[in-house]
Amino acid sequence: MMATVNQKRPVNLDLTTIKFPVTAIVSIFHRMTGVAIFFAIPVLLWLLDRSLASPESFADVKELMTSKLAVLVMWGILAVLIYHFLAGVRHLVMDMGIGETLEGGRRGAFMVFIGAAILIFLAGGWLW
Repeated sequence: MMATVNQKRPVNLDLTTIKFPVTAIVSIFHRMTGVAIFFAIPVLLWLLDRSLASPESFADVKELMTSKLAVLVMWGILAVLIYHFLAGVRHLVMDMGIGETLEGGRRGAFMVFIGAAILIFLAGGWLW
């Protein structure tokens, strides 16, 4: 006996043609920034270790942080932390039952994007 299979179903999904809702994009970016934080933590811990080892190594780290590349990396790490924090707060607020509707979810997602953009811009101004 052969099982009946719908022959019209897609065999391979092309993710580039799927239009994700803004709530899904916020959630996907939240996961991606979590992974980025996981990889940023060793860099931050290494910098902390070097800065606390001796006055000379503190001066070395201070000198390293004057380069444009180091400032750009720190800005990227701050951007990831800011976005992840705001999206995490959004998830916690939704866990409390606030903004669980479709419209509330959209508004919260747009608030995360706008808030993150403003705070990341301000962090860049603070660093540079």
